[in-house]
Amino acid sequence: MKSVKNGTNTLNAEITNVSQHGFWIYYLGKEYFVAFTNFPWFKDCTLSSLFNFSVDKYGNFHWNELDIDLNLEILKNPEKYPLIANH
Repeated sequence: MKSVKNGTNTLNAEITNVSQHGFWIYYLGKEYFVAFTNFPWFKDCTLSSLFNFSVDKYGNFHWNELDIDLNLEILKNPEKYPLIANH
């Protein structure tokens, strides 16, 4: 009997934890903390809206319901991208 080849991994990213200070996104073997102080748009959203996101092959994260787009570079180095608009 021959084994069937494993399928494609469809789980590209997931939110692993949420706290009063922010949430963690697990992506490609690493976890990134998204602090509400750096990304205040997420602070008052529902869990349903927060968990409803997608990521494309370039590492761009999309929360269509919230109209928020972030890329991997911003998640890695939020201090390099200060807020330019008020929430």
